[in-house]
Amino acid sequence: MSTVTQEVFDITASSYDADRAKLIPCYDALYRRTTDLIPAGASKILDLGAGTGLLSVFVRNWYPQAHIHLMDVSEPMLDKAKERLAKDGNVSFEAADYVTAPLGEGYDAIVSALSIHHLDDATKKLLFKKIHAALRPGGVFVNAEQVAGPTPDLDHLYKDLWLQQVREAGATPQQIADSLYRQQDDRCASVEDQLKWLREAGFIDVDCWFKDNRFAVLAGTRP
Repeated sequence: MSTVTQEVFDITASSYDADRAKLIPCYDALYRRTTDLIPAGASKILDLGAGTGLLSVFVRNWYPQAHIHLMDVSEPMLDKAKERLAKDGNVSFEAADYVTAPLGEGYDAIVSALSIHHLDDATKKLLFKKIHAALRPGGVFVNAEQVAGPTPDLDHLYKDLWLQQVREAGATPQQIADSLYRQQDDRCASVEDQLKWLREAGFIDVDCWFKDNRFAVLAGTRP
């Protein structure tokens, strides 16, 4: 992950949680659908780009017995996750770049929320292969992601509609400005491209399970 991306999230870590619910119009549905796709009885889960632990909290609510390992490149973001999950003895934390760091193996599920779109397309493809190798057979990768439109015109419309939605939801000018600052290093890919790359990485039962404007949940299973 680029140094610019890490610096952006280090700087905005303190306001990130307050911003997110206002800046993702489909916040609850996006996170809930992600947890829906984790295999029943999952006991070993990896959260990539875990940030402040928002997704891991959703996961914990539905999988109370699972061990969750949170990995993020930004130590200030991960510090917020440690505060949030301080009373949970069945979580672990790792400040590392998941692009280059070993992921481990044998996971029942690997999840990620609004992180992988910071990578260029070639790195996304390599990461999908790396994730595939880290899952057990039957394990599932679920990616709640910000996506590009399939055409430049639609991508522009996605962004215009998003601005309209977040303003109507009550996001402040500062929250919108902070979000646009974080987006400066985005490298979003379309749903179609990412589904293709997941299949090329070896995943089966690949699908887009949820989509609302520029937010989508993509998943695939290791055979």
